Amino acid sequence: FVSTRNTSRRTDKWANQPYLDIFEATRNSDGTFSEPKPVSELNTAFHDGPVTISNDGNTMYFARDGHSAGQYERNKNNVKVGQQGIYKATKVDGKWSQIEALPFNSTTYSVTNPSLSKDGKTLYFASNMPGGMGESDIWKVSVTANGYGKPENLGPAVNTPGKENFPFIAEEDILYYASSGKQGFGGLDIFKVDLKSTEPAQNLGKPVNTEKDDFSFSFNKSQNIGFFASNRNGMDAIYTAIPICSAEAIAIVTNKKTGTLLSNASVAILDAKGNTIATKQTGSEGKVRYETDCETAYSFQVTAPDFETASFPVQKVKSGEVLVEAPLTPVEVIITDKEVLLNPVFFDFDKSNITEQGANELNKLVTVMKNHPTMVIFVKSHTDSKGSAAYNLRLSEQ
Repeated sequence: FVSTRNTSRRTDKWANQPYLDIFEATRNSDGTFSEPKPVSELNTAFHDGPVTISNDGNTMYFARDGHSAGQYERNKNNVKVGQQGIYKATKVDGKWSQIEALPFNSTTYSVTNPSLSKDGKTLYFASNMPGGMGESDIWKVSVTANGYGKPENLGPAVNTPGKENFPFIAEEDILYYASSGKQGFGGLDIFKVDLKSTEPAQNLGKPVNTEKDDFSFSFNKSQNIGFFASNRNGMDAIYTAIPICSAEAIAIVTNKKTGTLLSNASVAILDAKGNTIATKQTGSEGKVRYETDCETAYSFQVTAPDFETASFPVQKVKSGEVLVEAPLTPVEVIITDKEVLLNPVFFDFDKSNITEQGANELNKLVTVMKNHPTMVIFVKSHTDSKGSAAYNLRLSEQ
């Protein structure tokens, strides 16, 4: 892991903290850790880390500040601006040596935060190199006996116009990474995506993600434990995450009148407080899937053009799948050149608030207006004939 704990080091003026060093610590059987020790043969006077290590433990890829290797440019104020680069090290006699820079490092962009696949054939990393989609993207490059392939951007299934960083490639091509450009709780959130699937990336949800920055997730399958960093309490710190029971909630969206499956419907999953966790679109099968926590309340909010928006509860389950039928009612309004014909919108007796039936009618009008954004409407209402004219005038003005 990396840390600024070495206060004797020079200070990074941008962060006003010591430069990052690489440390190691052993996790004991009782969950405690040994005293962290610096990996001295890798640390320099500037930022070093994070790292990723091959399955056999003999090859490491790590990030390093470009100042150490002369990978920097001077800005208009003649200040050195260093770029991050990725380096390879080999373990010889228990020490890391034979350090070499990867060929796609640059003085004009950063290449950082590497993660090596379990078979050692693909290296994932973050970069703001040309050809990306946002401020920083997740990329991959093939690792061969003769060197490295051409870096490839992972595309819109992973990347956004915002920041994507801190990739970790787990077994079975599951990629964990941090993003500020996808729907989340605030700051950087941790997402995971199956690179073999067309399903969109999924937010890990709370308590892993918060309104602060949550990032740098990794998972040890043999010990069934995850690690990640967060500044939720002010300063960056490392946290553990124990997987909890998970289930899968499946929404099937149909036309309530005809029973046909609806594609391109928007299905948002909400927590018990009504907060939107994520949103997906249905495909040709009218279906979306969400991984959920067991014994936890959720709901789906489903919208589609020309249909009334509806919410559907997701039943709590101990494990496995829960299927949610989501039939949507078509908006039945008649649009003429001059008006939209709705059923009468009634008010509660002797009140200025509309009835639930009236609210449903107005929701239909909202749907029509969303589908016809240039529409201009004129709204008027009146009281009934009961009561005096003066009283009804006061009531109508409410």
